Amino acid sequence: MSRMRLTQQEADPLGGITAAPLVAIGAALAFGFSIVLTIVHWSDVGRPLAAVIAIGLVGAAGVVAAVSTTPSRAPFASERLWLIVALAVAGAIAEYLSTIGANSSVYDDFGSIVVGTLILSVAPYCTWISLLLAGVISAAVLSFLVVGSASAIAVDVPIASLIALNSVAVLALAAAAAGYSAAVVDETLAWQREANRAALQRDAELRAGIARSVQQSRVSVLGREVLPFLAGVMTADRISVADADRARELAETLRHALKAGIESTWLDELAADLQPSGGVPIVIDDATGAADDLNDDQRSALTALLVWLGDGGRSAEIRVTFRTDPDRSGISIVAGHGSSPPTRRELDRFTAVARAVAMGAEATLAGENVKVELRHVAE
Repeated sequence: MSRMRLTQQEADPLGGITAAPLVAIGAALAFGFSIVLTIVHWSDVGRPLAAVIAIGLVGAAGVVAAVSTTPSRAPFASERLWLIVALAVAGAIAEYLSTIGANSSVYDDFGSIVVGTLILSVAPYCTWISLLLAGVISAAVLSFLVVGSASAIAVDVPIASLIALNSVAVLALAAAAAGYSAAVVDETLAWQREANRAALQRDAELRAGIARSVQQSRVSVLGREVLPFLAGVMTADRISVADADRARELAETLRHALKAGIESTWLDELAADLQPSGGVPIVIDDATGAADDLNDDQRSALTALLVWLGDGGRSAEIRVTFRTDPDRSGISIVAGHGSSPPTRRELDRFTAVARAVAMGAEATLAGENVKVELRHVAE
């Protein structure tokens, strides 16, 4: 995906989750600004109902922003940004209607600061282009309101100065939001490139170790069992039925050793690596090797989930099952409760991460098990 089309939530899903409380704070600030500034210029208000509606629209925009960025509703869609901005701008228009013909100054109108604050609040969930565009469009609409209020302005100043004064807050805050989004995405991608290089090097070393292990397994079978058996057969006068049965057993053992080396996926290797460290048995049921169809981000999300479930006594055992049939394709992770089973809030955070990397995710706490269902599209 192009860097220009990435958001912080997409580049760093966990960072997007931690930013959610900041959106609620920004929404509360915007709502507070609308109330305080309405009180400040209450002498200009000729239509109290319109003023109350304006504050209500700002509150609605804040609620939409706070709710739509919660982990359970990830990922954040661009349509939500435009809904938030539309509600906030509608609040500014309602404020204009409440003071029309009596607005002696524009510096105490809340439209610009409220819209800019809400745009800045959702910066971790939007691309820098959409944030900048939202700021420019909002500033254009607010400028029309200034032109409509120009006749009532107490100070005789050029209309261009009034437009600049009214637009500076929303443009500055939108520019700050866009700069933040672009900088965080750049830094995250740079860190990911370094991490990927290290992971590739480790993966190469791991695969080399596994290859040596498989080779040593075959050599061990040959040296310990096959070669002595062949030596015994060569010196025997005749081959018995027991010898034939033993030959079949040794052939099957070698076949299993070869098959394990050929068919093992990155997930099998991960399970083998995690089990000794976490002490939790991890069973992988992936007959078709579907784990290899996951992209890097999806592998990272699944790895994080398995590491987390296998740590801190959260699970007694973990079973991962891949389904490839058209009706119920996906991944099912079932973890038996350990001494400290995960909470619903913790599970919601991980499902949010999965949704941010193009995976459908549903988590349930049922009886003695935690069950997570993941759906993905192979690339």
